[in-house]
Amino acid sequence: MKIKMVSLSNNEEFKSIIKGKRINNKYFTIFFKKLINKNNKFLNISFVTKRKLGNAVKRNRIKRRLRHIMHDAINKISINLNYSYLIIAKNTVLKDEYNSVKKTMFANFEGIK
Repeated sequence: MKIKMVSLSNNEEFKSIIKGKRINNKYFTIFFKKLINKNNKFLNISFVTKRKLGNAVKRNRIKRRLRHIMHDAINKISINLNYSYLIIAKNTVLKDEYNSVKKTMFANFEGIK
């Protein structure tokens, strides 16, 4: 079954997720909260980069890198679709190796179950 990633759409969704639980590490902070309406066909996830991380090119590269890792995570590990996720990136995502960022994200999403 192909799972589609859907971005959070309005400010209220972001505010409610930030009030939920969080996992913090070297590369990013993951906020997650249980969904009220359960639709198991979509993964509700958004990627945020702060302006102080760099110009638009760097910020978009960070988001592309994280999105690609999430596509791998959807295919290789089971991600709980009953949660909404908000990932706020840190500057170390670009500086460190892709595989170490990927291992960290996989480990964090395994722990959310």
